[in-house]
Amino acid sequence: MSDQQLTARGAATRQRIIDVATREFAEHGIAGARIERVVAAARTNKAQLYAYFGNKEGLFDAIFFGSLERIVNVVPIDAADLADWAVRLYDEYLERPDLIRLATWARLERRPAGYLVADADRMDQNKLRAITEAQQAGLIRDGDPFDLMAMVIAMSMAWSPVSNVYAATSDEPAETHDRRRDLLRDSVRRAVAPN
Repeated sequence: MSDQQLTARGAATRQRIIDVATREFAEHGIAGARIERVVAAARTNKAQLYAYFGNKEGLFDAIFFGSLERIVNVVPIDAADLADWAVRLYDEYLERPDLIRLATWARLERRPAGYLVADADRMDQNKLRAITEAQQAGLIRDGDPFDLMAMVIAMSMAWSPVSNVYAATSDEPAETHDRRRDLLRDSVRRAVAPN
């Protein structure tokens, strides 16, 4: 059911389902999420949910691809300053920890190897082009643009909600976040400095 066909009430119900399901999937993953909890918390019913999303997997896909699009749009790459991009990603993970959790569940439950999404669904063409152009301009080191992008993203996730070492939260002292931002910025600059 497309958004154009929805009444204001239908659009509000659809958005409630997305909001509740985002929290449900982020906390429990695809296998552990329960549609019964989603419809109860969203104050709707299964028939309505299935009319909008088809099934549980369709609901996860709508949320997951929306989260990827959000990160691409909210945290656009600046290949001339990959260190700043990494810091902005760090801040986005603090602001919206559910987004990185959704990506982790997709990795664990759907695509344990290779790209996180199928080639047709990848949203990294502009990033890779920007990195290639920055390399050609001598602003960043040589190397496979995808590998450089993956490394910077991994560095930005050092304290993310899915870190194996330490998961930061937004309620930690500002000085702590500033210290991490400085370290991340300096580390990325060193890692991508021209050869």
